[in-house]
Amino acid sequence: MNRRYIITLALAFASSVIAFAAHAADVKNIVIVRGALADGSGWRKATEILESRGFHVTIVQQPITSLADDVAATERVLDLQDGPSLLVGHSYGGMVITEAGNRPDVAGLVYVAAFQPNKGESLFDLASSKPPAGKNIKETSDGKYLYLDPHAFAEDFAADLPKPEASFMARSQVFASKEAFAAKVDDPAWKTKMSWTVVATEDRSIHPDLERAMAKRAGSTVTEINSSHAVFASHPQEVADIIAEAAGKAGR
Repeated sequence: MNRRYIITLALAFASSVIAFAAHAADVKNIVIVRGALADGSGWRKATEILESRGFHVTIVQQPITSLADDVAATERVLDLQDGPSLLVGHSYGGMVITEAGNRPDVAGLVYVAAFQPNKGESLFDLASSKPPAGKNIKETSDGKYLYLDPHAFAEDFAADLPKPEASFMARSQVFASKEAFAAKVDDPAWKTKMSWTVVATEDRSIHPDLERAMAKRAGSTVTEINSSHAVFASHPQEVADIIAEAAGKAGR
């Protein structure tokens, strides 16, 4: 092998490494998987903040009919992105990103007041291990879906939002199937991907100590915000800051 060939090969390799590093650091796609009981509209303020910083934000409006359906819905959105994405999950959305995050085009995971399951765990398993303060979940008449009593919605889900906003969220909530909440995670993406966790210290939908325990187990970078479960809507600036920081670090 002659010297010129070796030099050419080395230069080509160095160029490819530099190109890859530049690409890897450029995580501009933010894919948000909303939780159960609230649609994606509550993410509008955080989305506008992120987009003003040059990020491309998409919110998954998954059906919450089963975990498999919701992972598939998330993957359809990921397929539309140009380049790597940061996955963000709120509440039940944490179950979804834990499975969907195994894709090679997912650079990292952000759990916002979310469930962060290990292999073989369901939402029901985690919630029952440290029951939350709020206990106003109801069943639909057919026994297949769950919802939060609208009269308790503000207190249990969005206590730090203005009453009109909390009232609208209560009236536009998305019912969740029991099947989705009973599904067990197979392969947690946080075992191989960088992760960040926002703990809502006044959360009445997920016990804050459970959020802390799940984050510690996963080795996530943790930020605590004095907020209700609807932290993404009541503290959009702080949540957007965490997501933006995660996008920068996940790319490296």
